[in-house]
Amino acid sequence: MPRVRDPQEAVTQAVGAVVVDRGGRVLLIRRAKAPGLGQWTLPGGRVEHGESNEGAVVRELAEETSLRVRVVAPLGVVAIEREGFRYAIHEYLCALADGSPTEPRAGDDAAEARWVPRSGVESLGVRADAQTVIDRGLAEARAQRIVDAESDVESDA
Repeated sequence: MPRVRDPQEAVTQAVGAVVVDRGGRVLLIRRAKAPGLGQWTLPGGRVEHGESNEGAVVRELAEETSLRVRVVAPLGVVAIEREGFRYAIHEYLCALADGSPTEPRAGDDAAEARWVPRSGVESLGVRADAQTVIDRGLAEARAQRIVDAESDVESDA
């Protein structure tokens, strides 16, 4: 049964990441817990007390995918309210840090983790709001030149 919260309860601060590889693929996770149990989405999670948003996104990526990332640019805040949860998700574009493994290994809140080309995102059932963030991240990745010029990172929208 979905968790019901008091409407007066504060919104939980969270982070999310559009992580891209040099080929323009996006890192997705399949959620192992609510909200969104079993759904494919962007990695991320709650900001812990005293933690910066940037620190939280780096920590969450390590916990959920075993990858080390560097934050490239902020992508805005997305308000999510579903299944009795309320979040303000601070989204970031990230790239693999030097020396990071390149293949994700699911852990913590992630049942699976994988690299997906933009053309494969919709077929995995990724929600429209996450697809919008992915497209924003891919546009910023092109502007920042962190994807190879010949990679196909155009939106299918």
